[in-house]
Amino acid sequence: MADHEAHSSRSPFPWLRSLLPQLACVAAAWLGPPEWRWSALAIGWGYAALILSFLGGLRWGLAAAAPDRGRRAPNWLWVASVAPSLLALVTFLPWVFGQDWPGPSLYILGAAIALSLLIDARLVTVRPVWWMALRIPLSLGLGGATILLALAA
Repeated sequence: MADHEAHSSRSPFPWLRSLLPQLACVAAAWLGPPEWRWSALAIGWGYAALILSFLGGLRWGLAAAAPDRGRRAPNWLWVASVAPSLLALVTFLPWVFGQDWPGPSLYILGAAIALSLLIDARLVTVRPVWWMALRIPLSLGLGGATILLALAA
């Protein structure tokens, strides 16, 4: 049995745990006392930015692990691997310059995470067979939770 299959058999939704930090931020921003709101928004921004950057790193790893001609990663994947980290950095700049933050930045991050599925869908030659079954609920879940957090800003 493959490692991911063994892990999946222990819990029907093991990926759900990775949504818990963002869902906790959403709950704190919407249901917690007013003094929690700013911290929940900032922590939620940080988590979304971190995961978006992580997704880029995963894609870099897929590209690097597929060097042979039959499975070679498309050239655009190298750019698509770096872009998430740069986008996450750009969403931090409004805070640095005293502009409206984190609301608009959370919308951008949430949309970018959800739309990252479009990149994953094109990685047929380099991704594992189980990739989309994992990526769809995680990207839509985290993207949606991040947009819910943006609505609380």
